[in-house]
Amino acid sequence: MGNCLLAMLTGICQNVPMLGRIAILLTLSAQAATAQSALSGAEFDTYTRGKTMFYGFQGTVYGVERYLPNRRVIWSFLDGNCKEGVWYEQAGQICFVYEDRIDPQCWVFTKSDGGLIALFEGNSDATELYEAEDINEEMVCLGPEVGV
Repeated sequence: MGNCLLAMLTGICQNVPMLGRIAILLTLSAQAATAQSALSGAEFDTYTRGKTMFYGFQGTVYGVERYLPNRRVIWSFLDGNCKEGVWYEQAGQICFVYEDRIDPQCWVFTKSDGGLIALFEGNSDATELYEAEDINEEMVCLGPEVGV
């Protein structure tokens, strides 16, 4: 992938798959990001409502979340398995509860030049996700598993 970095940035790299290009862009935008203060629930809602956002972790695409009205969400790890949930603000964090997991997953969201940065439980030693640029990919949710 390193051979194609300059070519990819100029739009002429053909040998790097789309997700590989996204990974490079995520890494570059993460390194260049300048985080601001934590978003409030109202700021987070204004920024995300109606959007489908891809997130990256350590230079690779991590997952995608669709933000619906009334603080509802749909999350996927990009495997076609989607989980519905809700989010709420608590103690300066944005917490998510999903249909398959009742324990809240809380994040501190900040906005940078490259988009959102999400820090798990506000812990600088924990998982940090970065918003991907618009990658022209759709969120794919497969139907329920149906048995015979």
